[in-house]
Amino acid sequence: MGVWELLLVGLVIALGVCGVLVPGLPGAWLVWAAVVWWALSDARPVAWWVLVGATAVLLLSLAVRWALPPRRPRTPGDTPPGLGPYAGAGAFLGFLLVPVLGALPGFLTGIYLHERRRLGGHGPAMASLRTTMRSGGAAALAELFACLLIAGAWLGAVVGA
Repeated sequence: MGVWELLLVGLVIALGVCGVLVPGLPGAWLVWAAVVWWALSDARPVAWWVLVGATAVLLLSLAVRWALPPRRPRTPGDTPPGLGPYAGAGAFLGFLLVPVLGALPGFLTGIYLHERRRLGGHGPAMASLRTTMRSGGAAALAELFACLLIAGAWLGAVVGA
């Protein structure tokens, strides 16, 4: 696979990771489809192992999301605008600073910082963080974490080979 094709696959993976935080975009499936495209174009065994791992992680994240308690009904003010970029940036930075497990506290920190800036205090920000996580934030975190794991495995396979 050429450099331009690898860059295009990486761009589709990045779009999928960002798509997790945008309602209506199939983020996880886009990341998985990019890995399938790469694995079909690359004849090395590591590509197929990454594809098998990506499929397992994606199915596991689906099972986790189904096992989560049902969402509370959302009211129009539940999820403030601009929250997604903060949560995504926090998860990404956490994933880089503390490999793999750092995405979890990074996601929560991103939401907290957004709400602290928006609401002005620690108490209201924590209450909003709890509300956000109960109204669908946990499912978004599970899907984002799965996508970051898949993206990290793909990047490791491409750079390591």
